[in-house]
Amino acid sequence: MNFNAITIKDIARELGLSISTVSKALSDSYEISEKTKKLVNDYATQNNYSPNPIAKSLKQGHSKSIGIVVSTIDNSFFSQVINGIESVAYNKGYNIIITQTHESYDLEMRNIKHLTFRSIDGMLISLSAETPDIEHLRVLQKKGFPIVFFDRVSGDIDTHKVIADNFNGAYDGTTHLLNSGYKRVAHVTSSPNLSITAERLAGYKKALEDNGIEYNANYVRYCLHGGRDLNEIETALNDLLAMYERPDAIFTASDRITTTTLALLHRLKIKIPDEVALLGFTNTKLAEILNPSLSSLFQPGFEIGKTAMEMLIGLIESKHPVTEYETKILPTQLVIRNSSMPVPVTGV
Repeated sequence: MNFNAITIKDIARELGLSISTVSKALSDSYEISEKTKKLVNDYATQNNYSPNPIAKSLKQGHSKSIGIVVSTIDNSFFSQVINGIESVAYNKGYNIIITQTHESYDLEMRNIKHLTFRSIDGMLISLSAETPDIEHLRVLQKKGFPIVFFDRVSGDIDTHKVIADNFNGAYDGTTHLLNSGYKRVAHVTSSPNLSITAERLAGYKKALEDNGIEYNANYVRYCLHGGRDLNEIETALNDLLAMYERPDAIFTASDRITTTTLALLHRLKIKIPDEVALLGFTNTKLAEILNPSLSSLFQPGFEIGKTAMEMLIGLIESKHPVTEYETKILPTQLVIRNSSMPVPVTGV
């Protein structure tokens, strides 16, 4: 059985008509007789002809397709972002093409090259942990290609950006741990290349400062692959636990790092929060039922995706060049659960 879709050219050849006549007949043009329209449409129906939406949209100047670049779709946060993107895209008649970098700079560049070859109208991107610069994106934008950043953004391109309030989220989370009686709060975070790393580290430092605690760089550990490499998280955790004055609480800065740290503490038979408290950025829906239930900073993933898609469509459909751009910062939510319960107050 032949599953190859027939084209207007195939119909024209079989019926001995011009391609223009077939196209007009399928479009119900007044220029074509009813007899010819019936001939063409009957043949098209019998042979399962379906219009090519990509070819049609390209002819009209748009492919109606959007490229999305994320680290991994199995990340709870990015799954929620994609849901937000879809909620706008499909209602506006756009299709989306999702690619994953798995925190690889090379794969990010390959994905972007592949997407642009598919004649997408624009791109939504969250940078990989390995990405050292964004020249590959700057080249596209200089050609007029619409790009909107979300979550992991770059300050080297002037365009729309949508992020969570990483500074205040980290500040609130660290402050909660300090107010709960923990004095040595460590910070396990992602690659220094990422904007979210700098913003969350700044919030962590500010919370220490405002609570009269000197910042100690030895309590900060970086996972250069954003938590994708289990060994990186394990090494960071083991280094912290081996310190003479080891942390009594850990603030983690990404979805994967947070949940993996919880699992590793269990493996090491460290009691949470009795020996080490834990709080971190994570959008997992399982936080409430984990043991112990996991204190977390929740990012508005759905709203980030929805807002980013609306901003991208604005760039694509604008009838005039866009020269003024906006960075939208959406609030995070601190959810306090058992993994960061206050230190018991001992009697005098």
